[in-house]
Amino acid sequence: MSCAIRAYDLTKTFRFLKVLDRLNLEVPEGSIYGLVGPNGAGKTTTIKILMNIIRASDGRAEVLDADSRSLGPRQFAQIGYVSENQELPDWMTVGYFMRYLAPFYPTWDDALAADLLRQFQLPADTRLKHLSRGMRMKASLASSLAYRPKLIVLDEPFTGLDALVRDELIESLLARAEGTTILISSHDLGEMESFASHIGYLAGGKLTISEELEQLSARFREVVLTFDPAPAMPANLPDRWLGVEAAGAVVRFVDTQYDEEKTAAEARRVFPGVRDVTANGMGLRAIFVALAKSGREGR
Repeated sequence: MSCAIRAYDLTKTFRFLKVLDRLNLEVPEGSIYGLVGPNGAGKTTTIKILMNIIRASDGRAEVLDADSRSLGPRQFAQIGYVSENQELPDWMTVGYFMRYLAPFYPTWDDALAADLLRQFQLPADTRLKHLSRGMRMKASLASSLAYRPKLIVLDEPFTGLDALVRDELIESLLARAEGTTILISSHDLGEMESFASHIGYLAGGKLTISEELEQLSARFREVVLTFDPAPAMPANLPDRWLGVEAAGAVVRFVDTQYDEEKTAAEARRVFPGVRDVTANGMGLRAIFVALAKSGREGR
């Protein structure tokens, strides 16, 4: 498998706080890879190491086949990077900002740049400091798409934006970045589910899940067991069952390796008196919540 990004045992410690703990990551070429996880999981730290903004304490990473520690102008000319708190030269107008960037990128497309400004309704003669947060994000994205990068890295791009602006950014990203690899971190799981091809779940400094979204959605199910009468709860439950809860004659849990026949057979083995076994599909947000809760509970 060809990958635009590879990370090997990335570790990052700030004083006595270990933010990343031997993290391994592969982002396939052409994928839209969503990096998700709770606050403080290390998403931004991971991206900053990949972009050579900070150095890892241990381990290494490759971006577009180059060591991330040696990324230079040649590599950055093929990478579009937009972060939540990205600084812009506020004194520049939108139009001057785009003209200023053009010479740094051999593949800069003036016609595409002009089209992006029109599409985003960005006023060329307005200074960047006078733009709203949503318009500033549009300007950042337009400047990153105008040279047709091979890799686009977005760090929490949707935070604080209204739904309409988010939709416009996503639609433009998908329309203009065909064949481009995209790595995006975000808490907006609903939006991520609508367009990501791969998902990585980061928790406790480790990437605990990294797979295609379709495969992830297929293997997570909320399972409901019905009894008559209410059962006793066994002491030992399968490790892949998360959040097991009993309410009267009903037991619920999340199966992280769901298989219709195997799950039903195991449920009947663990609970011999079960009357009915049903399973419900789960959205990305429900999966994320189940994983986060299990992490707090130490499972």
